[in-house]
Amino acid sequence: MPSPARSALLLAGLLASAGVAHFVAPRQFDAIVPRALPGEPRSWTAASGAVELALAAGLAIPATRQVTARATALFFAGVFPANVKMAYDWRNRSTPAKTLAYARLPLQIPLILWARHAGRTEK
Repeated sequence: MPSPARSALLLAGLLASAGVAHFVAPRQFDAIVPRALPGEPRSWTAASGAVELALAAGLAIPATRQVTARATALFFAGVFPANVKMAYDWRNRSTPAKTLAYARLPLQIPLILWARHAGRTEK
């Protein structure tokens, strides 16, 4: 397992990539925003992308890494309902599409654990 500092930088790269994707290709993210949320899906997509970019920056800076790692773990837990919605919405799609949607559900657990590891102090 990489050191917490290296792990934080790798996670920052993942979050930065995802954050940029929210702005470059927003429709795919709009589609999984739970309709129970107030406002337009595009607003939630943009907000989520901005949060991912902010988390990436916070993880990249050693002074803010610990608190940002905790916030990142909470963020991953918070977006879980969108993944559930995607799995439900895609239940009648092709087998590869359903597999992708269902695979996202348990993926949140290792992402949360990754964020927690990234926030550990070096020994």
